[in-house]
Amino acid sequence: MKDIIRLVRPKQWLKNVFVLIPVFFGGRLSDVHDLLATAFAFVAFSFAASSIYCFNDIIDADADRRHPVKCSRPVARGAVTMRQAYMLMAQMILLALCVVLCGRYLSVFTPSQALRVGGVIVGYWLLNLAYCAWLKKYAIVDVSVIAFGFVLRVLAGGFATDIIPSRWLVLMTFLLTLFLSLAKRRDDVLRMNATGEAPRTNTIRYNLTFINQAITITASITTVCYIMYTVSPEVIARFQTEYLYLTTCFVILGLLRYIQITVVDEQSGDPTKIMLRDRFMQAVVVLWAISFAIIIYL
Repeated sequence: MKDIIRLVRPKQWLKNVFVLIPVFFGGRLSDVHDLLATAFAFVAFSFAASSIYCFNDIIDADADRRHPVKCSRPVARGAVTMRQAYMLMAQMILLALCVVLCGRYLSVFTPSQALRVGGVIVGYWLLNLAYCAWLKKYAIVDVSVIAFGFVLRVLAGGFATDIIPSRWLVLMTFLLTLFLSLAKRRDDVLRMNATGEAPRTNTIRYNLTFINQAITITASITTVCYIMYTVSPEVIARFQTEYLYLTTCFVILGLLRYIQITVVDEQSGDPTKIMLRDRFMQAVVVLWAISFAIIIYL
């Protein structure tokens, strides 16, 4: 059972908080029904993501056995058989769709909401099957697909609540997760330079100069995009405040801290672990969320 839990990676479900973006930025956190709908979307997306984690470990089993860290994964070390992993993969995606159906029959979702949320989840699942089997072999394409997967999370949260996320939120989601994905690839490049063996097929198409420049570009554009969001006329009119720009300082601090972890500490291999362990990052995120909430909700 312990290996089964490791295979579905529940710690990685933290990534699915992106489904909360529409209800948070839409100023609807006080709406119980919207929160419940978002919770259903979160759980459904988490099960779908776990299905992909199973497939990824199946596809990468041979490569993982040669990796100094990933060799301990359940499929790679034989603790979970291929057949068991495939069965678990199928169960996870079925659970995801069952959660959406339950939301429909419990009147958490309307028929159109359930159809759209289910459609996004299926689209996410198919896209990531293609990613694991083929697309991740190509540099730049791999990180772009990962970033687009987070955009789909935002869209799922929007469809679940009928809140249309602004173009700025969609752009920021793509840029921020592209930044995080590039930082993770930097860790692969460092390992390749140290061992002479590429952890991934596409790692040879990256080097430190390219990665460092790409990280700088995406971090810069993300900051500009966030500033444009906070000062845009439609956002000011919606929240009836001109002070959202004050939260930019936390965004900049968070990006700088992550770059420090990536470039100075060289520990950008797992963004989820960084968020769970780094007190500075946690403080910045909490302070940003509190300040943003105070400005738009009070």
